[in-house]
Amino acid sequence: MENQSGSCQLRLEGEMTIFTAADIRERLFAPLPHCQQMDVDLSQVSELDSAGLQLMVLAKREATAMGKDIRFAGHSPAVLDVLEICGLTGYFGDPVVMAKGD
Repeated sequence: MENQSGSCQLRLEGEMTIFTAADIRERLFAPLPHCQQMDVDLSQVSELDSAGLQLMVLAKREATAMGKDIRFAGHSPAVLDVLEICGLTGYFGDPVVMAKGD
């Protein structure tokens, strides 16, 4: 997960919901002390609820408090929908690619 530059990559898949929150929390927070920067790929997230969104916010806040950087990328349509509904698309400061409407 970590390379020589202190960067770590993590890919989250499936649901980020209240039912998976404990597992997702562990996967997000365990590598933080060992990484200067962590890139989290959200392209395979099939569902995101308020618990999953809260974990994203908490991870960003904790990383900042530790002097680390966490970036969320590859936002799936499920993630984009929740970020848009909650008005948080720009909150994380990550590049977000919006799909063109049909």
